[in-house]
Amino acid sequence: AKCLTISLEEKNRDEIELILKTTDVDWDAIVKVSTAHYVFPAIYCNFKKSDFLKYLPNDLVSYMEYIADLNRERNKQIISQAQELNSLLLDDNIKPIFLKGTANLLAGIYEDIAERMVGDIDFIFSKEDYPKAIIALKDFGYYRKAPPKTVITPFHRHYSRLTKKDSIAAVEIHKNLLLEKYVNEFNYNFVNKDSQVIDGTAVLSYANKLNLSIIANQINDQGFENRTMALRNAYDVFLLSKKTNAMAAVNTLDKLKHPLNCFLAACHEVFNKVDSLEYNNTKKEASFLNEFNSQFTNPIPTKRQHKFNKIYLFIKYRLNLIYKAIIYKEYRIWLFNLLTDKDWYKRKLIQLGIKK
Repeated sequence: AKCLTISLEEKNRDEIELILKTTDVDWDAIVKVSTAHYVFPAIYCNFKKSDFLKYLPNDLVSYMEYIADLNRERNKQIISQAQELNSLLLDDNIKPIFLKGTANLLAGIYEDIAERMVGDIDFIFSKEDYPKAIIALKDFGYYRKAPPKTVITPFHRHYSRLTKKDSIAAVEIHKNLLLEKYVNEFNYNFVNKDSQVIDGTAVLSYANKLNLSIIANQINDQGFENRTMALRNAYDVFLLSKKTNAMAAVNTLDKLKHPLNCFLAACHEVFNKVDSLEYNNTKKEASFLNEFNSQFTNPIPTKRQHKFNKIYLFIKYRLNLIYKAIIYKEYRIWLFNLLTDKDWYKRKLIQLGIKK
């Protein structure tokens, strides 16, 4: 993690350089972890900016350069595709606000666009513009990647992923940003009021970029329950903390403040007490950090706990669906359509390995 900060944090740069000069580094482990966390190109870019590539094996440098070049070219195409989508939608009087990695590329938070590995192009729309955006993109040649008869859940935060022939990235059209539990606190109306326009494209404010970077990991990907973090999200938070006050950004929220503050605490820890990642240091955060740190030295109990959490959250999620199907007509219709969808059963059998 410290390697991701060396171009901006002098104390970490000195520490990493000393390690590179005096220690026999297990580069296979570095590649494995950084690849799993989607920060391999970012490590290369930071080493290059700090003139540390001279300490690395030549074959590794060549490989890192190759991957970074591929990612840079892919990101150029993603930026071009995003700009095309932006023009298309604005011409139809539909305002998109770009999110996540694509938005960070558009906002120029990376010194080298090769640093960020991006999957889909995500954007969010007002309640009124959401259905219009789906129609507009389909008219433009985008189509659902999911099987055509897939039943769309009424509560999902984005429409089924769309793709277009000869386009580099798939597209996700969001109506919400996170799980239902918090949707009233961090939503389109909340982020729209201070969104910014950079070179003609709307993106979140730096404060809400930082918040969403944490939310994507802590809430949507269950990082808070598992006491884990994704370095790609953490690196974005680190960079954004140089553009906005991280603690102040988190403190604008209520229910989300504690899990987001815990992620800040983990970032502060792994990035070596970076000043811009200061957090509200309470007993709850201290307890979270103790559990977070214990995972590095207790891998077997950690795996058991993660497995238990996965089962628990799955059961909780299913019971919640049944409860809502009893209460709300929209959910009952969705559940009936799902349970009478023969293709859904076939897909589940394939996922379970029972049928090919």
